[in-house]
Amino acid sequence: MRIASIMTVFPGCEAEYRRRHDELWPELAEHLKSVGITNYSIFLDPGSRQLFAVFDAPDTFDPEQVSRHPVMQRWWDYMADIMETQAGSNEPLQHPLTEVFRFNSTGEH
Repeated sequence: MRIASIMTVFPGCEAEYRRRHDELWPELAEHLKSVGITNYSIFLDPGSRQLFAVFDAPDTFDPEQVSRHPVMQRWWDYMADIMETQAGSNEPLQHPLTEVFRFNSTGEH
């Protein structure tokens, strides 16, 4: 399955957001791999400061397994000063997206 969402980085924090991801913690990368996340990309729209995140995961993917892990909690704490978070939490405020079209090189939709 493919999962996508939109988040928002605070004004003036775009370069810092990129820098922190360029230095992604190895233990966080290992956690994401361990739950089956692959092909994870985040794109920035500079005008709106919106971040478009998309990744592939197995059909058995459990988002709670990702979010309750201590390394994920530490990462969210680390990122909370530069992006919008959920009320009462350091978890990024994410707006899930619904896939409406996909094209691949085999021509399947």
